[in-house]
Amino acid sequence: MLKLIYSIRHFFERNGFYVSSRLADKIGMRAKSIRLFFIYLSFATLGMGFAIYLTLAFWLKIKDLVYTKRTSVFDL
Repeated sequence: MLKLIYSIRHFFERNGFYVSSRLADKIGMRAKSIRLFFIYLSFATLGMGFAIYLTLAFWLKIKDLVYTKRTSVFDL
C-alpha cells in the first residue's frame, strides 16, 4: 500500500516539475525562477482572498451598526 502511494507521488512530482522546466525552456528562463513565480503567485492570490474577506466582514459590521432594526417607535 505504501509503495503505491510513493509511486503515485513520484509520478506527480516528476510530471509537475516537467511542466515548469518545459515552460522555462520555451520562454528562455531558468526553471527555478518559474517555480518561484508560481509559489509567489499562489501566496498573493491567497492573501488577496483573505483581504477581500476582511473587507466584507468590516462592511457588514458597519452596516449592522448603522442599520439597527427597531421593533417600535418607542425604542428611540
